[in-house]
Amino acid sequence: MDNMIDERTRKVTRLWTQAQPKVSAFVTAVVRDFSDRDDLLQDIAVAVFESFDTYDPERPFLQWAMGVARNQFRTYLRRRQKEQAIFDSDTVKAIEAAFAQLPKREAIELDFLKACLEKLDGKGRQLCEMRYQKDLKPAAISEALQLPGTAVRKALQRIREQLRSCIELKASTERI
Repeated sequence: MDNMIDERTRKVTRLWTQAQPKVSAFVTAVVRDFSDRDDLLQDIAVAVFESFDTYDPERPFLQWAMGVARNQFRTYLRRRQKEQAIFDSDTVKAIEAAFAQLPKREAIELDFLKACLEKLDGKGRQLCEMRYQKDLKPAAISEALQLPGTAVRKALQRIREQLRSCIELKASTERI
């Protein structure tokens, strides 16, 4: 029973275990959705194991595994673009109808959010737009605005707290 794992499996497992944290960090940096991250990391692990015979042991394993990860990420992006492209006008109408059926409180709170966003100063609105409309990570925002990453993260946290307070105040004032 001790020798049930062959030498190839043992070797790829050992190398993958060393490379996996860095590959995982790459996936975390490029994929926002937690579920998609997990799925992509599993796809990468499977691809590494399946294509291990193409690995040249004269080269660093991490670089090779990162190449496999990049290829899997490209596949993920293509698949995601196709999924997004399937929204025809009927689907969009169905989504709009679903939003129209939101419970009254949630629909009102969405209106409050819009009003509260309009109250933000120019810098606050810019940070919200970059983070939530353009889907930029705080690191990318800090680079674009030439601000320290901690300053961007703290500013976004303060903005979220400000928006939450604004919505709660409006909700209590309107008694919803």
